[in-house]
Amino acid sequence: MNRPDPLDELLARLSRVVAEAPAAADLSRRLRVVLEQGLAQFDLATRSELEAYAQWAAGMRQRVERLEARITELEAAASGASAGSPAAPAEPGRPT
Repeated sequence: MNRPDPLDELLARLSRVVAEAPAAADLSRRLRVVLEQGLAQFDLATRSELEAYAQWAAGMRQRVERLEARITELEAAASGASAGSPAAPAEPGRPT
């Protein structure tokens, strides 16, 4: 079942309100109500939620960069070990 586009639905409701409005003050009040109802359908985030997510994403980006650097180090060590040099010792607590 296709759900109508929320923006199209909002525009249709606004058109009905404008057609029915007898005065500008009433039009303004009704438009505000219709816009609030329409915007309530969207899944919006507050500024603080967005900032918290941005901080989380920045932390994850730094973590990925550190992990990528570690992978590069391990790959370099592994390629050196496979070229005939002695194997690099395993990290403590990790099985070989």
